[in-house]
Amino acid sequence: MEKWKALVSLIGRILLVFIFLESGMGKIGNFEGTAQYMAKVGMPYTNFFLVGAIFFELVGSITVILGYFTRFGALLLIIFLIPTTLIFHTHFADPMQKIHFMKNVSMFGGCLILLTAGAGRFSLDYLLRERKKG
Repeated sequence: MEKWKALVSLIGRILLVFIFLESGMGKIGNFEGTAQYMAKVGMPYTNFFLVGAIFFELVGSITVILGYFTRFGALLLIIFLIPTTLIFHTHFADPMQKIHFMKNVSMFGGCLILLTAGAGRFSLDYLLRERKKG
């Protein structure tokens, strides 16, 4: 039963952060367009914040998927989600923005669970911890 829980935890980690991985890569592929969108909503220093967003999304999602410094990766994603949600997804007159807001709140919750629980058995964190013991 423990192996099933560990496998489900691994799958859950991947599914939770896949959106961040895809989004970060998409921002790289459309850097100028993304920077223009950010400027349109009033963001200052768009290139600086865009590079930061890419870093937080990619490093956060990769560490969570690998289960390596998982809590740090979850924290990066939480830090990314707070301003993103509050700046880009609070125009509730637009039903899509309300959905995006709720999606981000849900992902925030998932990242909080990872922050407190860690990655589980199928992770590099677990493997390295066990090697230190043995």
